[in-house]
Amino acid sequence: MKYASLIIVSLMLAACEQHDTRTETNARNEQAARGMFDAFNQHSWDKMAGYYVDTARFLDPSFGQQYVAKTRKETAAKYRQMQQMFPDIHDELKSVTASGDKVFVEFVSSGSAKGQKWTLPICTILTFKSGLIISDATYYDNSMSSAE
Repeated sequence: MKYASLIIVSLMLAACEQHDTRTETNARNEQAARGMFDAFNQHSWDKMAGYYVDTARFLDPSFGQQYVAKTRKETAAKYRQMQQMFPDIHDELKSVTASGDKVFVEFVSSGSAKGQKWTLPICTILTFKSGLIISDATYYDNSMSSAE
């Protein structure tokens, strides 16, 4: 009976430790995702790219229908170019949910070009490893942006 009680207590402690680790991982990954979006909204492209591993995988309609590998330098360059087209580009976070190595982000991107304002709802699934983004799967309908 003593051993059974000891085993039960040990299992409970192990479960608590695992829960604490998962909670810490979720918090760390969510904080990193929010930091990346903050850097985006500051148009600090090198800082934003620093939230990714040296070469990350991207699934984005602007790159086609398959994952592509992009370096930090290429990522920063893409967003510099985007800023040239839309100088006031901004992402408004609607929800951020972390679960293990994944962070799900729902946001609305907006900006203007040649006096025409637009908005675009987007969902991104970021996959983390060791605190950095290794995969960025972004979903949006590029035919659905609404002009104001």
